[in-house]
Amino acid sequence: MFQLASRIRILAIVSFCFVSCVTIADERLELEYAPGPVANPLKGLVPYASATNVHFPHTMEFSYVGLSELMLGYDEYDWKPLERLLNPIAGRGNQAVFRIFLEYPGKTDVIPKFLLDDGLKVHKYLNTNTQPLPPSNVETPDYEDKNLRRALLNFIAALGKKYDGDARIGFITAGLLGTWGEWHTYPREELFASKTVQADVMDAYAAAFRVTPVLLRYPAGKKTWGKASNAERPFGYHDDSFAWATLDTGKKADNWFYMPALAEAGTAAMDKWKTHPIGGEIRPEAWGKVFDQDPGDKSIQSFRECVEQTHASWLMDTGMFQKKANQERRERAELEVRRMGYEFHVSAIQYSIQDSQLKFKLELENRGVAPFYYDWKGTYGLIEKGADGSKAKLRKTQIATGKLTGILPNEKPTVWSDEMDLSKLPKGSYTLALRLPNTLTNGLPLRFANVSQDRELDGWLSLMTVER
Repeated sequence: MFQLASRIRILAIVSFCFVSCVTIADERLELEYAPGPVANPLKGLVPYASATNVHFPHTMEFSYVGLSELMLGYDEYDWKPLERLLNPIAGRGNQAVFRIFLEYPGKTDVIPKFLLDDGLKVHKYLNTNTQPLPPSNVETPDYEDKNLRRALLNFIAALGKKYDGDARIGFITAGLLGTWGEWHTYPREELFASKTVQADVMDAYAAAFRVTPVLLRYPAGKKTWGKASNAERPFGYHDDSFAWATLDTGKKADNWFYMPALAEAGTAAMDKWKTHPIGGEIRPEAWGKVFDQDPGDKSIQSFRECVEQTHASWLMDTGMFQKKANQERRERAELEVRRMGYEFHVSAIQYSIQDSQLKFKLELENRGVAPFYYDWKGTYGLIEKGADGSKAKLRKTQIATGKLTGILPNEKPTVWSDEMDLSKLPKGSYTLALRLPNTLTNGLPLRFANVSQDRELDGWLSLMTVER
C-alpha cells in the first residue's frame, strides 16, 4: 500500500512540474528487495568448459592449457589453443577462467621442447598426492634453471600484452609453478620453485595484468615456510580444497588449510577480498554432497561458513554439472550459490525536478559477501510504456556516473547521483531504469536484487515512473 501511494505521489509531482516548471523538493521512494539470480556475471559455480553444462546456472567456464601448446620459443607464441578455448566459451555468453600449467600428473609433453633442447633438467617420479584419483607419473622441471626462468617471464609479459582486459576472460589463476600449476610439488617439496623464482613470477604478473584479476593458490606472509610473501601484492587467492581444507580446525596438522594460512599471512592477506577476488574449487570429495543437509562425510565443511569466511565469489565445481541433481540438492545449491560474491540491491531513489531536469540519487547496498571487481559502467534509460499491451520501448539512455567497485557488504548504502534532461521527450508515460551491461557483448548483464528487475525490459531495473 505504501509503494502504491508513493507511486501515485510521484506521478502527480512529475506531471505538475511539466506544467508549472516549479522546483519540487526531494522525494524518496523505497524499492523492494528480492533475491538476485543464481546466474549473475563473474560469480557462482564454474564448470569445466563444455557446451553440455546444462544442469546448473552459470556465467563462467574453466579450463587448463599446457605451456608447450602456447610457447614455441623464448619470444615465439602460438595463441590458437587459447583462442580455441576462449571463443566457444564467449559464444555461449560466458567468461573464462583459465590456468597455464607446466606439470600435471598423468600428462607428458607439457614442457616446451625448446627448453628441453637447451638442457632443462626434468625430475620424473610417481606423484602420490592425486586423491581421489590413483597416483600418476609426473614431470617436474628444474624451476631454478635460468632459461626456464627467462621463458616464464617472457611468457607472462606476452600473455598480459595480448589478453589483459579481454572481455572474454573473467579471472586467471597464476599457474605455471608446481603440480597442476598449484604452486606446490607435494610430497616432493624440495623440487618446488624457490622464493626468488616465485617473486619473479609474481612481479611479472603484476606488471602484465592491470585489468584482468590474477589469483594465487596460497596466501603467504613474510614468515610463511616455502612461499614468497604475497600479502601486499595485487593478487586474489583461490582455495582449491574448498569446503574440505578451508576452515580452521584448531589442529596443528591442518595449519595449511586456507583460513589458518590466511591468518598467518597477516592483516593485509585477511583483507585481500576487499580489493581482489577470492575463488577456488570445491574439493572433489565434496562435489554435490556439500549442498546436502547431511553431506555424509565429516571432512566436508559447512559451505555457507566457508563462503562467509573466505568471501568467495566463484568456485570451480563438477558436482552440480555432471548430472541433474535431485530437487532438494538443487534448491539448497541455488540458495547457497546466491550468497556467493556480490548481491546489489537498490534500496531507494531520491529525486527532484526543476525546469525539466530530473535529479536523482540511488541508494545502493551490497547484501553479498564480496564486492564487484571490475569497473563496469551503468546505463540509465527512459522506457516508454507500451499502450494497449504493446512492447515497452527504450527512448533515451545515458551513462551512469557511479562506480560499482569498492561497494563492500554490510556497509551503509553507496549513493549514486545523476540527472537527466526531460525537455525533449514527447508526451507519454516513462520508467526511469538502470542497466549494468556486461563488457562481453553477449554476456548476461548484472542483475540487481530487486522486485522491479526486468519488469519493463529484460536486463533493466525499473526505478520510478515519470509522466510527460
